[in-house]
Amino acid sequence: MSDRTDPGGCALAFDVGSRWLGVAIGNALSHSARPLGTIDRQAENTEQRVRALLAEWRPTALVVGDPLDIDGGEQEATRIARRFARQLRHWSGLPVALMDERFSSREADARHTHGRRQGTARRKHAAHQDAGAAQVILERWLDAGMPYPEPTP
Repeated sequence: MSDRTDPGGCALAFDVGSRWLGVAIGNALSHSARPLGTIDRQAENTEQRVRALLAEWRPTALVVGDPLDIDGGEQEATRIARRFARQLRHWSGLPVALMDERFSSREADARHTHGRRQGTARRKHAAHQDAGAAQVILERWLDAGMPYPEPTP
């Protein structure tokens, strides 16, 4: 467990997608996480919404999904997510952990396939999937002992 993390505090995790920013909240003490919602990066002021979440939840830990390719290499999505992690660190003043997010969207989708079967609109499902992916990312980080690798400058 990192000495920079208050085990009684909450953690916020982010899945940075091309359109949606999925958000999940969790707690190291209870070792639990849940989807919190999404931010439409094309239609909303992302910084304003994220700052509002930071003020509302007062997290002691922040995690951003690191979208590596299948072989562990970087891709354009990796650079975008790491740029967001640096912005998040600037906005919050907190260290930001990067967590491998490979297959997190697929896992989130598998958890919520019943929603699609029940006729959930595609856009709503995509947004929910990104929040679910953020939940998976946060659960992985908690399971890994809450490591804090710093984002690459």
